Amino acid sequence: MRFFILFVLVLLLGCHSSSNEMQLTGEVSGLRKGMLLLQKIEDTLWVSVDSIRVDGKAVFHFNTEIESPEVYYLTMRFDDSIQTEKRIPFFAEASHITLNSKLKNYEIESKVLGSVNQEKWETYKLLMKRYNDKNLELIEKHFNAMKEGQDSLATAYEAQRNKLIASRYLATVNFAKNQSDYEIAPYLMLTEVYDANIKYHDTIYKLLTPKIKDSKYGKALESFIKAYK
Repeated sequence: MRFFILFVLVLLLGCHSSSNEMQLTGEVSGLRKGMLLLQKIEDTLWVSVDSIRVDGKAVFHFNTEIESPEVYYLTMRFDDSIQTEKRIPFFAEASHITLNSKLKNYEIESKVLGSVNQEKWETYKLLMKRYNDKNLELIEKHFNAMKEGQDSLATAYEAQRNKLIASRYLATVNFAKNQSDYEIAPYLMLTEVYDANIKYHDTIYKLLTPKIKDSKYGKALESFIKAYK
């Protein structure tokens, strides 16, 4: 009886997944041959955490420890002489995350579920799309004005672009301010508005909860501010 109880305990402990573990599952529809790699960036270098070879159906399952939420990449590598690669960035968390995509329009048609920070990131991207679309419109108008020799009109469009960029920066800072209890906040400050006035970074850092300050991006933001000062 005692041996049986011990056996059950060992079995339960062996089946128990770590609270810091990410389980990433999904499929890349249409991919028949190649590699799928789970990657992240460490000190500006690509690091492959895990990988599988695809020979038939591209269904994958990766398990890995996540110290704190951060951006990972599902990389699709084709079997050819130049090793063509395409990547889907997503916010990895210690949870069960599903990522589905298609061979064609790999990143555009990707769908990620199970990550709270990813949901926040998608909301941010929708917000930024309006600014990006307007920016492209102003670039086209500026180009046409220059081509037609309308210098004063081109200058006016350039001024509008500068105002738009400033508005985009403020929108990013405000978004981060409202997400101070999520890792997406310091991540956006480091990647989207890194060249903004350092006072904005300092303001956002002070608003972060202790848990987020202790995260990978929270510590990176703190180091960024100290290095600037």
